Amino acid sequence: DQTTTTAPTSSEQVPSQEEIVQKQEQEPQEEQIQKLVQSNVTLSEQDEQRIKNILSIAEECIQEEELRLLISKKPQPVCYDGFEPSGRIHIAQGIMKAINVNKLTANGCKFIFLVADWFALMNNKMGGDLKKIQTVGKYMIEVWKSAGMDLTNVEFVWSSEIINERPNEYWLLVLDIARKNNLSRILRCSQIMGRTASEDLSAAQIFYPCMQCADIFFLKADICQLGTDQRKVNMLAREYCDQIKRKFKPIILSHHMLLGLSGEKMSKSDPMLAIFMDDDANMVNSKVKKAFCPPGQIENNPVLEYLRYIIFPKNEEFLVERSEKDGGNKLYKNYQEVEDDFKSLALHPGDVKPALAKALNSILQPVRDHFKNNAEARKLQEQVHKYKVTK
Repeated sequence: DQTTTTAPTSSEQVPSQEEIVQKQEQEPQEEQIQKLVQSNVTLSEQDEQRIKNILSIAEECIQEEELRLLISKKPQPVCYDGFEPSGRIHIAQGIMKAINVNKLTANGCKFIFLVADWFALMNNKMGGDLKKIQTVGKYMIEVWKSAGMDLTNVEFVWSSEIINERPNEYWLLVLDIARKNNLSRILRCSQIMGRTASEDLSAAQIFYPCMQCADIFFLKADICQLGTDQRKVNMLAREYCDQIKRKFKPIILSHHMLLGLSGEKMSKSDPMLAIFMDDDANMVNSKVKKAFCPPGQIENNPVLEYLRYIIFPKNEEFLVERSEKDGGNKLYKNYQEVEDDFKSLALHPGDVKPALAKALNSILQPVRDHFKNNAEARKLQEQVHKYKVTK
């Protein structure tokens, strides 16, 4: 169960992380270290539940004791994620992200989305056409609006705009991060762009990790809520805190990376490997029917992953419809029940797949309706569909 914490009103003064740091620096350093390492923080029952709910979205948290201290000190922590507008949006970016954001904001957090248009340009997305990139960014925001994301405590900011508002502050921060790290350390972060260190990277792509690291501090983010594929640059931000002797580090709350329908890494370059937010019902049915799903296999099974990370968090139940001779209908109330039946072969892929397709189509229907009925959203979608996705 989620515990909803009322966000501070506009008349309340929410301290910035810098103010918190200044206040905490007045205490003996030994006491601060003890609090961080031993989690010597007294929290209310409500805050303990908040932490439990926040952690439920994470495959990894660095560090939980720091999260406890943050919750005890700051009424409305700031979470951040950045996304490159790079084409159609798949269900992990759409529904999974909406689920995670809603859980965080329902538990007292503010969420900032960085629409990373300049980053997509640096990474040569949409052929390096900034106008196309920004069109895709607007399209993605429309998807989230229609996907059930509660936008009450969500803010979308464009990297091109925020950098140009305070360029001196931003670029000095980027240069300081670059100056304090050697090239090999930065190249190890190339995974965040969907690249490898062995690729022939442009100079812009080499600079990319320094800028993404700077964004965390520039946006005053308390929590980095990105996928596990962004871990290396988030750790770079924590290392930078050590270099500048900053006590409060950004907390890393990494979510799971959903498998592609082939059982391997998801990729936008092959549209058959993922369910996209604007796929029609027939396309969803076809993709799920062809999805990798060996009987009894739990590991690397994308069909079960969709149930675990999308269907149950969204619907809290899952109905399998079968004939009486095949065991009859069964309503599952949690994912573990499905996994147990599937592992024991009491539940067959032939029964799970159509039920999953039906559940996915139900979740995606409001998105389809939005782009059908909203002229501006429909125009954005039509434009994006014409664009060629570039790696």
